Amino acid sequence: MGDAASATHGRRHVGREAKRAARLAAVTAAAPFITRNLPLYEAVGEEGLALVEANAETVLEEVGIDFKGDAEALALWRGAGADVRGERVHFPRGLCRALISASAPAEYTQHARNPAKSVRIGGKHVVFAPAYGPPFVRDLDRGRRYGTIEDFCNFVKLAYASPWLHHSGGTLCEPVDLPVGTRHLDMVFAHMRWSDKPFMGSVTHESRAADSVAMARILFGEEFTDPATGRERTVMTSLINANSPLTWDGSMLGALKVYARANQAVLVTPFILAGAMSPVTVLGACTVTLAEVLSGLAFVQLVNPGAPVILGSFASSISMQSGAPTFGTPEPALILYIMAALARRLRVPFRSGGALCAGKIADAQAAFESANTMGPTCLGGVNFVLHTAGWLEGGLSMGYEKFMMDCDQAGMCHALLRGVDLSASGQAMEAIREVGPGKHFLGCAHTQANFETAFYRSPLADNNSVEQWEAEGSQDMAQRANAAWKRSLREYEAPPIDPGVVAALEAFIARRKAEIPVATA
Repeated sequence: MGDAASATHGRRHVGREAKRAARLAAVTAAAPFITRNLPLYEAVGEEGLALVEANAETVLEEVGIDFKGDAEALALWRGAGADVRGERVHFPRGLCRALISASAPAEYTQHARNPAKSVRIGGKHVVFAPAYGPPFVRDLDRGRRYGTIEDFCNFVKLAYASPWLHHSGGTLCEPVDLPVGTRHLDMVFAHMRWSDKPFMGSVTHESRAADSVAMARILFGEEFTDPATGRERTVMTSLINANSPLTWDGSMLGALKVYARANQAVLVTPFILAGAMSPVTVLGACTVTLAEVLSGLAFVQLVNPGAPVILGSFASSISMQSGAPTFGTPEPALILYIMAALARRLRVPFRSGGALCAGKIADAQAAFESANTMGPTCLGGVNFVLHTAGWLEGGLSMGYEKFMMDCDQAGMCHALLRGVDLSASGQAMEAIREVGPGKHFLGCAHTQANFETAFYRSPLADNNSVEQWEAEGSQDMAQRANAAWKRSLREYEAPPIDPGVVAALEAFIARRKAEIPVATA
């Protein structure tokens, strides 16, 4: 390419970047969560939903749920009228549902340290959060490797910079370069320091949940308590997984109690690999999921009536040949639709979905499997979407390029969930009258007024001619995403925060690291 051609290409590139930045700036100023206007898709009717509910009640009554390693939990259930035999709890029919219906809120606000980014969870609202939990990270430059605290902070910054993600998430990757017993302090601090979006707390031990609450008290100060009610404001939504099938363990129960007593939201989710943790059938998996989640949601209300909860469903199929988890298949989508409807009947928020895939790299398999989960996520009515961006390898890896590609898809989901514009501008009758027969709409006043926002425009997809694509390096989507995440980190600017708050958090972290025994750290 000659100097003149290079200069021309450079000017075009700068112009495109300026327009991209302007579009993203406009989006960033929009609402901090989605209010859906798209109708809900129902996979089964009243008969099927009632069947799952009745079968789940039978499981709770006849089979029971184990509450392991938590004498207090057993005592609470005994006091509530359950039949406790050792560590197994049998529930009278309707007990769990009655406890939930009596006090669990249908919607709640998770407050962010920047009030403009607080999110509303439940009802018609949709919140997108990044992937959670991978021990590995992957990018085109260095391949697959164990995650570090630098990677963790990078993903906090990428989530903060994305206009399509509403939530900073939780364990964006596992920073294995830090001691196990204290890394939660650095992870929670990273969310607090490098983002002003809502975030999740640590759940791997009761003491780590308590540290998360203590740090939130420092971060929010006087704003942590609502003066009108005297209750703590909900500033964290944290993930509590059942030990499927039909078991709650002491670590999860301990963290659950800490968050519930502090009025922090608990996202109660059975982790179901159908065929291993539940029966292979769709209704069988839904039955086990519902029984587990009813017991967990009801237990939160026993601990602190009115504490916010989310009914979670994470269901995957498995290869019946190898036992490996599979993603993007039809059966988990059906489970999602059914569980979403069951959550609505219970009048609690629902979590599921995400850009789930078994693909090892950001390739076609990863893309279509993720799309096959995000589609039902949008149609089914998921309120809190964990694993929206970055998920690879069945959740074992967090991909930099995949993260950017998934954020692009999340942007498209924003447009889809807004639904159809029925206003006068949406009807465009003036444009039809202006143009008339046999002409085009490109130059009409309506098109000129709406062309910037009429269609979602991907920052990653290449829609140019093949000649221009070749002239610009013949890059595939992953290569363009590689450049995008690097650019995002280069352009990142930390949100403002009171230096005194940062100093107080750092002092708390230093004290706790000194207190935690080396053997556990």
